[in-house]
This record gives sequence, C-alpha cells and structure tokens, in this order.
Amino acid sequence: MASLTLETARRLCADALVRCGTGAPAADSVARALVGAEADGLKGHGLSRVPAYAAQVRSGKVAGDAAVRTERPRPGLLAVDAGHGFAYPALDAALDALPEMARTQGIAAAGIRRSHHCGAAGRPVEALAEQGMIALLFANTPAAMAPWGGSRAVFGTNPLAFACPLPGRPPIVVDLALSKVARGNIVSAKQRGEAIPEGWALDAEGNPTTDAAAALKGTMVPLGDAKGTALALMVELLAAGLVGARYAGEASSFLDAEGEPPGTGQFLVAIDAGALSPEAPARFAALAGAIEEQEGARLPGARRLALRARAAAEGLTVSDALVAEIEAL
Repeated sequence: MASLTLETARRLCADALVRCGTGAPAADSVARALVGAEADGLKGHGLSRVPAYAAQVRSGKVAGDAAVRTERPRPGLLAVDAGHGFAYPALDAALDALPEMARTQGIAAAGIRRSHHCGAAGRPVEALAEQGMIALLFANTPAAMAPWGGSRAVFGTNPLAFACPLPGRPPIVVDLALSKVARGNIVSAKQRGEAIPEGWALDAEGNPTTDAAAALKGTMVPLGDAKGTALALMVELLAAGLVGARYAGEASSFLDAEGEPPGTGQFLVAIDAGALSPEAPARFAALAGAIEEQEGARLPGARRLALRARAAAEGLTVSDALVAEIEAL
C-alpha cells in the first residue's frame, strides 16, 4: 500500500487527467473532489474513478476542454451548462454564485445540465453550509433501479444531500444514495475482487447476488423499498426534468468509455439560514445538542469528519496497483 499526502494525491490525479486531454482547471477541480471524497472514506467516489474518467476523456465521452456556461433565467435561478464536461467545474460555478444570490433574496437555486458524475453529493452542500446556507442537492445518475414492482431500470441511484450550518463548528451533512448502498461501493468491490453482501443488488435476471460484476449488470435494491423508488422519481423530476438534463434511462454509463456523453443533471438549492428567523442557527445547535447528549447517538457525518482529519494529518493509504494504474495513464 502507498501512503500519499493530500497534495501528492491531488497532483497524481490532476496530472493523469491532463495527460489524457483534460484542461488544467477542470483537472484540478476533479482532483480536489476525488481526493476530498477519498479523505472522507468515500472510496467509491475517490481515486478509483480516475482510470474511468481518463478513458472517457480520451474517447470523447467527456469533453475535457468543456467551457462551463451560466445564465440567469430568473432573479433567483442559475442555469449551468456543463457542456458534457465533468460535473465538478459546473458545481464550482454554482457554488460561486449561489451564496450571494441567496443572501440577497433569501433563497436561490441552480440547475446543471449536460453534466456527469457529481461524486460525493455531500461535499457541495457542505461548502454552501460553511457560508451560512441551508443547502440541498439532487443528482440523477444512469439507470440502475427499477420502479417498485417493475423489472427494468429507469431510475439511477440518484443521491440527494442536505447540509445545515451550526454555529462555530462543522455543518450537519446528510448524503444518501437512494439505493440500499451507493453504486460506487459495488464498483470498488469489483475492482478489489471482493464479494458484496446479499441484499445490495440483483443480477440481470432479477435474482439476489453477491457477485459485484453481476450486480453491475443488474439492478440495485432501493433504500426503503417502494419509498426509495418514490424518492428516486422525485430526484429524476428535479435533477433532469426540471433542468433540461437526460433522465436515467436516457443516460449512458459513468463507468465506461462507450456511447454518448451521459448528459445527466444536478439541482441545488441554497437558503440563507437566517432569512426567516435570526434565531435559527441557535435552534439548529439546540437540536444537535439534544442528539449528541444521548449516549451512543451522533450527528450524521461524524465518522467522515474523523477520517478527514486523519487523512490531513497522516495522508491517504492507496493500493500500489491503483497508484501504478493512474501513473501509467
């Protein structure tokens, strides 16, 4: 296993993407997001994505030189065109604009179209919460889940994320995939040659499987059964229908270099946390305290923050094989 500082890991990723045809600013944006996810323990959204991303740039499935374009169709709305490039530069553009828009009006939203894999959905909302915003993110992904009672995938795993600021400390962050587990966990298991627990996914014939490769050819089991697919429908309508992106069933895979660009979407909402009540931040802190004072209870994200602090102090532990694969790109 290799030990990498966060900066070394960022340079490793960014340099590999540039060699494969990605513009330097976009490569830096992608590298920051992937290394950040890796540091948070979200390895399915971390360095393991670099080879697939690089292959997609080389094939033209991702436009490595895409220029992000923004416009304001209404005072409180930002329309972002990712240009079939990586999602991260488009998310950066939304994060740059939304806080001031929300502070001015109380609430603002951004819709991103012609986009790609947005990685760890909690990171953009956390960035907004650090600027005093309550934030929501909805993202659709290529088809991986069938509607409840159906057999053909029409929904993605469709993550949604929420963040809420807390005075003087890191925000509360909730990040959920609407499958029982994030599909990235299965991708990582396949790369490591490991089995997955039963109950995560079904094979192409609709049977439970512990084979990661078979799971990726089949469908994901939804979180909460029928409730999970209802939420996935909601995300499709917001992150694709509303913003002009492709639905899950129209999108190509994030995992290979075959076919057209995925063209998926993201929808972000930012609300000034003090816009309706100046006491809101203190009230948020009161509820957080009521949770944390109970033995055995913790706020969402506590483990992620601990892993992040450890990675900052000690670096990342990455397999030699993955480092070699990225260096060879």
